[in-house]
Amino acid sequence: MSCVRSAMKIYGLLLAAGQSSRMGQPKQLLSWRGRPLVTHIASEALASHLAGLTVVVGAAEAAVRTALHNLPLTIITNPAYSAGLSTSLVAGLRTLPDDAAAAMVLLVDQPLVTTRLINQLLSAYQTTPSAVALVPLYQGQRGNPVIIAASLFPELYTLHGDTGARAIFRRYADRVIELEVDDPAVVTDVDTPTAWEALMQRESEQTP
Repeated sequence: MSCVRSAMKIYGLLLAAGQSSRMGQPKQLLSWRGRPLVTHIASEALASHLAGLTVVVGAAEAAVRTALHNLPLTIITNPAYSAGLSTSLVAGLRTLPDDAAAAMVLLVDQPLVTTRLINQLLSAYQTTPSAVALVPLYQGQRGNPVIIAASLFPELYTLHGDTGARAIFRRYADRVIELEVDDPAVVTDVDTPTAWEALMQRESEQTP
């Protein structure tokens, strides 16, 4: 059964439509390791074992589209992005290919997420046939990206406002994998200038 599951297609869904109100400038376009953050994260996802990648755009759409130019991915627009995260999640899920067995939801404000981490999460999900979702943990703290089975998509379509899938995961607690990883990337995001500056400082200290 696990062999069949490993052949199922899991698509990446990168949510990059937000207004970045706490940051004060589009997080999608922050310069990370010499290129826009959205370009970096999309590239890490494209190098992974994901079956494909869809990026949801909204705020700063023209500039974000330019940053993704020539990458082999699908871009969709969420005209309701100002109504919150759930609108981008739903818009993206509705446009995934019909053969999608699950979606990995990636966030544009997590610059430390790597191809290696993405593949680690994919492997854990694919080898647990009974799971309907996977949530990574770092030192007991839940993080992202998460993987969500296609069987849950209809319930996710009912979400509203600036909420994610947490409430739905609670309904299926016994079938949600909580995978402890030795990687703080899953709980490292940059919502504010202070968080961004701290991350950039750590980056500069680690760069020879």
